[in-house]
Amino acid sequence: MENLSLLRHRIINNLTAKRTEKVADAAVILWEQMAAQIILIIGQGGFNSLYERSLFLTQSTFPWLSADSTASQTGQRFVELKKSLEGQSLMQAREANSLLLITFTDILASLIGEQLTTNILRSSWGNGALASSGKEFKNE
Repeated sequence: MENLSLLRHRIINNLTAKRTEKVADAAVILWEQMAAQIILIIGQGGFNSLYERSLFLTQSTFPWLSADSTASQTGQRFVELKKSLEGQSLMQAREANSLLLITFTDILASLIGEQLTTNILRSSWGNGALASSGKEFKNE
């Protein structure tokens, strides 16, 4: 399972590094896609709890990062995250979003397992995104 988590981290880093412009917009798209899948499984409250915990842990590295996961409407849920990322350099925004995604998916994997987390990410971002690191996730 260690290899799968490292591969998941590499995929997240690759996804966040793809955009050279509009990093905040790209980040929100990734979050919205993932949130839609996770909310179907654990509900809005479950997603909000995981997101807030991930944000809290990520703020130790990026204290300027803020977000409001309580906004229930799609498109509004990540407004604060977008504002936080827009206020930073391209590299800082990318690194913060990458760490936030990694932290979130690490917590999720510890709760539901690496395989289910991988399946959620595959549903969220597509097989192409998961294969972008040169290796493909395998259902093990």
